[in-house]
Amino acid sequence: MDQEYTTILVPVDGSDEAELAFSKAVKVAQTNHAHLDILNVLDTKQFIGGYGGMISGDAIYQLTQDAQKYLEGLEERAKQAGLDDVAIHVRFGNPKNVIATDFPHDHKTDLIMIGATGLNAVERVLVGSVTEYVNRTAPCDVLIVKTEA
Repeated sequence: MDQEYTTILVPVDGSDEAELAFSKAVKVAQTNHAHLDILNVLDTKQFIGGYGGMISGDAIYQLTQDAQKYLEGLEERAKQAGLDDVAIHVRFGNPKNVIATDFPHDHKTDLIMIGATGLNAVERVLVGSVTEYVNRTAPCDVLIVKTEA
């Protein structure tokens, strides 16, 4: 039985793994004539500076603008590749929860294409992998992208 997907989510963070997932997601979206959501989640924990200080509103604004510009570049690349149905999203929160449950629920996602983790074994034990969490808890199919093939 062939699976056809209508709404594909690809979370990106600028890493090589995310770039690989993005490229493959564009191809899968084209093949399925699907809508592609490109998502960047700004982790709210990063806004708490050392010693309990908060990052300024200007810094948060700049991070948001940088994320938006990054996503606009990816959107343009997807459109140049021939994909017309693309949307970009910047969200705030815990990346694990936003990617695995919140966003798919809000947007009726039926496939998440996510890059393999870039963490080493010790970091995975201490903080856990977003990819691993998404794979375990997402309400839809998850494709972990490891190769260009």
